[in-house]
Amino acid sequence: MKLAIAGEFNGVAIQIGLAEKFFWDYAGEIPLILKLNGKTDIPSDAAALSPVHASVADAVRLGADAVGYTLYVGSPAQEADFAQYRQIRTDAERFGMPLVVWAYPRGEAIEAKGGKDSFYAVDYAARVASELGADVVKVNFPHPDKRAGVKAPYEQTFSPQQAIDGVVRSANRTLVLVSGGERAGDDAMYRKAEQAMDAGGLGCIFG
Repeated sequence: MKLAIAGEFNGVAIQIGLAEKFFWDYAGEIPLILKLNGKTDIPSDAAALSPVHASVADAVRLGADAVGYTLYVGSPAQEADFAQYRQIRTDAERFGMPLVVWAYPRGEAIEAKGGKDSFYAVDYAARVASELGADVVKVNFPHPDKRAGVKAPYEQTFSPQQAIDGVVRSANRTLVLVSGGERAGDDAMYRKAEQAMDAGGLGCIFG
């Protein structure tokens, strides 16, 4: 929290346990996005599903400015995922709470079509989040060079800028946040942020 405030971040996204224990000390100093679901990294992502463990009512109680939900696009568990999400979206609308969707492609079908960071997968995830009613969608930066098994329109050669431009267009009126991704040097991080903003993205999330 101290680092985020000192760095003049636009907000922090944390789970309910940390929010209940620490956010009160910084309420009013930095906006809070309360993550409503989450999972460990122990099981494989073959049938990824992030269980819900907090509610929109919790977010209201804690004074959050928005709620966050991780949606695993393409996972074999998407039926259960969509059902969880529908309830969160309904509650968010009822309370007037903005909904940020972490749209992450996962599953064997995704791996067979370029992988989770391919332009195809990221673009598709952004569109799904938009069509399911997300106010903001968080996506990984697309890698257009990952083309093995992708659908025909994505087999072409795209620059990183063209790829992120396409993702932002696919999200249409849903605002786009781009993940910082894997650790990289300062220059690579700044370049990625610049490309995201040039594409019309809302900003970046790091950490």
